[in-house]
Amino acid sequence: MFQIRIHGRGGQGVVTGAEMLSIAAFEQGRHAQAFPSFGSERTGAPVVAFCRIDDREIRLREPIMAPDALIIQDPTLLHQVDVFQGLRPDGYVLINSTRSFDALGVGEFVRRFRRARLCNVPASEIAQRHLGRPLPNAALLGGFAAISGLITLDAVAHAIRDKFAGKVAEGNVAAATEAFEYVRREMEELSDAAAD
Repeated sequence: MFQIRIHGRGGQGVVTGAEMLSIAAFEQGRHAQAFPSFGSERTGAPVVAFCRIDDREIRLREPIMAPDALIIQDPTLLHQVDVFQGLRPDGYVLINSTRSFDALGVGEFVRRFRRARLCNVPASEIAQRHLGRPLPNAALLGGFAAISGLITLDAVAHAIRDKFAGKVAEGNVAAATEAFEYVRREMEELSDAAAD
């Protein structure tokens, strides 16, 4: 079973992101489950959503304490909430930011993890270009598809179109596609640097 925890703030589409991730997995013939955990249900409050993906039926219902992957939609949470709590040593981390891990103040921490599984992507900026609003969830799903290989970009696009329609759907698909390409380029550059 692969377990993903998504951290963000109310109004950023955290819960919708988890739902679309589960739809993308389901589209690829897998079992999936998505559910939120709310503290204070107001815009801007920290929100966590969970997604489990497996080849077999999923019977667990509790929050994910030891995630295989973290998607962090709002980097301001990095020093307010223990977002890295329980992350497996070989886990994936995708952060919505244009800043480096060192600039975000988590460089020392992330050095304990495999560099090829860590990436920052400017998801809010990408979303702003394609949607006119800085909603990073769909872009981050595209980035997650690129870094993890767990789901395909086509499955992400299907999930977006299942959730939205018209210009909103197509703007989100364009954002996911751009983020997918961005993360893929970042991973290729990292691989090339390691080979040198």
